Amino acid sequence: MTSALLSWFALLLAAPLTVGVATRTQSFLTGRRGSPIWQLYTDLWKLSRRGIVYSLTTTAVFRLAPPFLLAATLLATLLLPVDGRQAIVSFSGDAIALVYLLALARFVLVLGALDTGSSFEGMGASREVTFASLVEPGLLVALIALSVASRELSLTGMLGAPLWAQWSTVAPAVVLLAASIFALMLAECARVPVDDPATHLELTMTHEAMVLDHSGPDLAMILYSSALKIGAFAVIMLDLLVPRAHVGPWTAAAFVVGALLVVGAAVGVVESITARLRLPKVPLFIAGGGALGLFGLILLLH
Repeated sequence: MTSALLSWFALLLAAPLTVGVATRTQSFLTGRRGSPIWQLYTDLWKLSRRGIVYSLTTTAVFRLAPPFLLAATLLATLLLPVDGRQAIVSFSGDAIALVYLLALARFVLVLGALDTGSSFEGMGASREVTFASLVEPGLLVALIALSVASRELSLTGMLGAPLWAQWSTVAPAVVLLAASIFALMLAECARVPVDDPATHLELTMTHEAMVLDHSGPDLAMILYSSALKIGAFAVIMLDLLVPRAHVGPWTAAAFVVGALLVVGAAVGVVESITARLRLPKVPLFIAGGGALGLFGLILLLH
């Protein structure tokens, strides 16, 4: 449990680095100076010290959305075996709880956007829900495939030692599942080519459109939750591709930080070589990511 807690704290502390590395990588590959990799830490610190402005049209739903979003995301990370061995909270069927916690986080953010009464934020919420309805089946297929590969019903077994005991026979399928998780992460976490977190064009905004009315500590919680969600997906890919059942606690934590940096760099590469897809093309991209997981499941069942 010490190793699990240490790795979990490493995830919490280093999650903002993923966003910073992605931005820095994109800037480097496109010939720009860019912001430092610790920029999100600075932004979170500044936002936490500012006041909050609430519209007169909003209710308690808008005010409760950011803390509920952060709480649901934190609970989701507790279900993951961040150290590659044991999750802090583990039970049979917790993979379904992971999917529903991510859905709950999205649901409260959408409710907050709708509570503003703004048609613009309603448009962003509509797009967010549409994309989410396509991501969730793909994520469920990937988790089902992992359950088949590891013969386990909990994330601790699906992403830990039981999976690696079967690695020699399931390696091709697991690689496909890791690719599927990465593609679905880009959609779930509102990154290019599905969404552009740096966009200022109103007609192309999705996630950013929903959080325009948030400010101060509320916006800090939303930004941190977004970084933490990317970190959670990075941990899943790390568990799929790198065995860590026999490493020490500090080494396991170092692996987590390394995975966050690698995934951040990968996101930055994708964002530097691709453009945001037109809205009609986004479902095809998400379906392609889900198809990779389906192919992995077919390999396991063959």
